[in-house]
Amino acid sequence: MPFAPPVTRRRIGLGLLALLALGAGFGLIRAPGAIERGLNRVLPHDPWAISDPARALHASIPVADLHADPLLWNRDWLSRADRGHTDLPRLQEGGVALQVMTAVTKSPAGQNYERNEAGSDVITLLVAIQRWPFATWSSPFRRALHQAQRLEGWAKSSDGALVVIRNRTDLRSLQDARTKGSNTVGAIFGIEGAHALDGEIENLAALEALGLRVVGLTHFFDNRVGGSLHGVSGEGLTPLGHELVEQASLRRMLIDVAHASPQMVRDVLALSERPVILSHGGFKGICDSARNLDDDLMREIALDGGLIGVGFWAGAICDFTPRGVVRAIRYGIDLLGVDHIALGSDYDGGTSVLFDASELAILTQTMLDEGFSEEEIRKVMGGNSFRFFATWLP
Repeated sequence: MPFAPPVTRRRIGLGLLALLALGAGFGLIRAPGAIERGLNRVLPHDPWAISDPARALHASIPVADLHADPLLWNRDWLSRADRGHTDLPRLQEGGVALQVMTAVTKSPAGQNYERNEAGSDVITLLVAIQRWPFATWSSPFRRALHQAQRLEGWAKSSDGALVVIRNRTDLRSLQDARTKGSNTVGAIFGIEGAHALDGEIENLAALEALGLRVVGLTHFFDNRVGGSLHGVSGEGLTPLGHELVEQASLRRMLIDVAHASPQMVRDVLALSERPVILSHGGFKGICDSARNLDDDLMREIALDGGLIGVGFWAGAICDFTPRGVVRAIRYGIDLLGVDHIALGSDYDGGTSVLFDASELAILTQTMLDEGFSEEEIRKVMGGNSFRFFATWLP
């Protein structure tokens, strides 16, 4: 029986964030951990049963995930934690070889899927409570720089267990190391919303130097490059948005249309000569949520060579049990073809899930149970993402 989707979980968590902000002076050190526990939940469940064949198959797959937000949280990500969805040990335990990590730089109070104004911003509260550098308190660009530098710092401190993937050469090196038995994890840096540029295309170069390769255009609100799926205007790309897509393409960056309005998606597809990703989401045909684009537009993304990351939370797939995730994956394969479907967890992004990064073998098990072929499992769990980045990275 499917779990009841926690439809108010994100809003309750953001209310918790505001409440803790008011009491920050009384518990500044403990507040960040409490906030993350409230927002990034792994709901209680019995241990998942993984058969020997599923375990062996999963261990042979370099798993890839198109979207997670651990850079937002102040904790020692290189050590195993008792909160959140990811850290390096849990990624390694779950067989993850490639993880896209995005910088979240602004998010409105409420995070409604239906409509948000751009005026409020709960990330400012989180930044202050976590005692980030003062320059980050008022600048999304500085927040993005801080998170890019955090990723670089993790890689330097990991003794080779985490590497930042900037180009195809780095990706080949990661694949070679994994083939030889290494459990090294590669991270690709992205931004969740181009408001991270503070309205200045020139800021793209500074983030590129720190490894930026995936450019999300919008998040939960309209910004200066165009309309959000959850915003007010419904507009497509603005002139600044056109310039950004063109500049990102020249730099061989990848455009991420997750959270983009339907008109923005159409504008990007018409403008870009390179395929896009929708890093985390679901299909309206199986989950009629305001979080999802309609199936016809998903077909347009796929026909253009794009890649869809299927999410693990209720807003994207409605039934967020392992079977529900796999049903959404099967729907996507039937709709678009297996070469266009990947994982898009949205781990550590204010979601409630039923398995964290260490438990990803349950998806392999469930796909086997549901009659997926080994080829389909390999492609969805990582093969498609590796192929895509091997083709389109610099």
